[in-house]
Parts: sequence; C-alpha cells; structure tokens
Amino acid sequence: MKKRGWEELDFLVISGDAYVDHPSFGHAIISRWLESLGFRVGIIAQPDWRSTEDFKIMGRPRLGVMVTSGNLDSMLNHYTASGKKRKTDPYSPGGEAGLRPDRATIVYCNRVRELWKDIPLVIGGIEASLRRMAHYDYWGNDVRRSILADSRADLLVFGMGELPVTEIARALSQGRDASRLRDVPGTCWKTHDPENAADAVILPSFEEVRSDKKVFAQAFKKFYLEQNHARGNRLIQDQGAWNVVQNRPARPLTEKEMDKVYNLPYTRAAHPCYDEAGGIPALEEVRFSIT
Repeated sequence: MKKRGWEELDFLVISGDAYVDHPSFGHAIISRWLESLGFRVGIIAQPDWRSTEDFKIMGRPRLGVMVTSGNLDSMLNHYTASGKKRKTDPYSPGGEAGLRPDRATIVYCNRVRELWKDIPLVIGGIEASLRRMAHYDYWGNDVRRSILADSRADLLVFGMGELPVTEIARALSQGRDASRLRDVPGTCWKTHDPENAADAVILPSFEEVRSDKKVFAQAFKKFYLEQNHARGNRLIQDQGAWNVVQNRPARPLTEKEMDKVYNLPYTRAAHPCYDEAGGIPALEEVRFSIT
C-alpha cells in the first residue's frame, strides 16, 4: 500500500486459497476486474481464522469486504466422499492441508463482523453460489439454511461475478447502503419483510424442505427452472429469521467483455512468498491456460 501511495483500500478481498494471480482463480479475476474499474483492492489469502489479527492487517477498507472460500467448497476441499480428512490441499503452499477452516465463508465473515460490524460484506464463489438457498449438506447429512443468513453478509453473488460486482462496487462508491441493494442481477439478499419481494416466486420454506424430502425435491425443481437470465424470475424462501431473495441471474458476458476480463494484467504466477514451500500445486495444470 505504501509503494502505491494508498492510505486505505476501497475493497478488501478475503480468500480461502493461496494467492495466485491467474484467471483460473476467482479472487484474482474479481480483484483485477475491480482494479481495472479504478478501485484500490487488497487481498488477504488464507488468513488465520482463529483470531482477527490477519483480517485487520490492511486496515478497514473504505467501501467493503468481499469473501470467498476459494475455488472449491471448503468442505469438499477438506473431506473425501467417505468423510475422511484429505491429507493435501492443492490450493495451498506446498499442498499443505488445514490452512482454511471448514465452512470457510461463514467463518471468515464472522471474523469480519467481529472487527467491523457495519461494513458492507459481500460473499461469492462456488461455496456461496451452491449454498444460496436451503440446501442439502452431504457432510452433515442434513438440510442447512442459506449461507447468506449464516454468514451475516449483506449480499451474495452467484455464478459469474464480474457484472454483479461492477454494479455493487459502483453503488457502494456512490454511498448506497449495501443492505438496500436489491436490484442487482446475479445476487441474493435478505429481508425480514417478504413484501419487499412481492413479485418473487415463493419457494417452500427452510422448515418445510428440511422436514419433507418430497417438498425438498419440489423446491429444487422450482428453483432450477428460474436459473435462466432471460426468463428467470426472482425467488424468495423463508429461512426463519430472514427471507432470502434471489434476483434473476446475471446475463453472460459479451465476447468483448470476456476478452477484457482475460486480458487483464495477470502475472499468471503464485505469490513469491510461497516459493520456499514449493509453490501452489493447483497452478501447474492451468499455468498456460487461457482461463
């Protein structure tokens, strides 16, 4: 920050993966994209979640914090299908396991809230996307509520994040309240009053899908049929204390936009601080790929 002459960040990105500046890594794409829009961005990769010390190393960002568990759901990253603990993590230095917590998105967000209770907090990535409504959790063998409710985040970005993040970042820079950003395609938000999403398709509630497998299947079908950016409708699901609303999915990037994303100045390398540990194994199979 000192070398760039920055007194503070605009956005802080927290990731469960080690820092690799390559477009196969979501944190690199979103950070480079925000940078291309003129925002000052910092990344904290694999912070120690047992305290808030690592989370505050760059100070409080001016506009908000964005959190991702990394390129994999953190539970899949840690456990095999038979429930055994994995011995390695290809997204960590030297393949070392155990450098992120279980349910990393929730844990990281709770640490952020300990530090800055009122800061705009946005979650995204595969863990958030797949857990955006009530969902079956294989490792707990139960149905869990939306990760948006459990993480205490303001917004959840699902799917490709470049367009939603652009709208969110610009809105926050204009002084809009994160908890009132309810019109961004490709995002989920929460409300106590379901009348705030009166136009939404109503999904069976968390309690209903948790207690009845047939209702769960019906809810999933209803959810699945609305995942088209051109014809999909808003969805709403009662999660108990909150109602979670999913907006229509974001449109795909145009060819020109896609080219811009992948022409950003990635170094296509892991941070040199990982060299001594042997680098990041996951980079090797994608180092020379376009995406």
